Amino acid sequence: MLTDIFFSLVIGGSVGIIGHVRKHGKIVMPRKTKRFLYLGFLEELLLGAIASLLLVLYTAPNSFVEITVFSIIAGISGDVVLSKFKMLNQNSEEK
Repeated sequence: MLTDIFFSLVIGGSVGIIGHVRKHGKIVMPRKTKRFLYLGFLEELLLGAIASLLLVLYTAPNSFVEITVFSIIAGISGDVVLSKFKMLNQNSEEK
């Protein structure tokens, strides 16, 4: 079970980083501004890893193929959730 958890964290984090590079064209490093702390690529890495971990723990897959598929799906959905949250946040600031 511990190897399943570790494997899902690595796959989900990797998908998060790939989504970050696809979105920004490069890896944006974390930085601190006057108003907030911007996590950069760590934001997508953590979100993808946590989403894949939760999905793997919830579904309890039987093989590494299922773990890989679930982790990739969770990493992509984590990126989609983050994009939707940012879009909703921008819409509320415009009003």
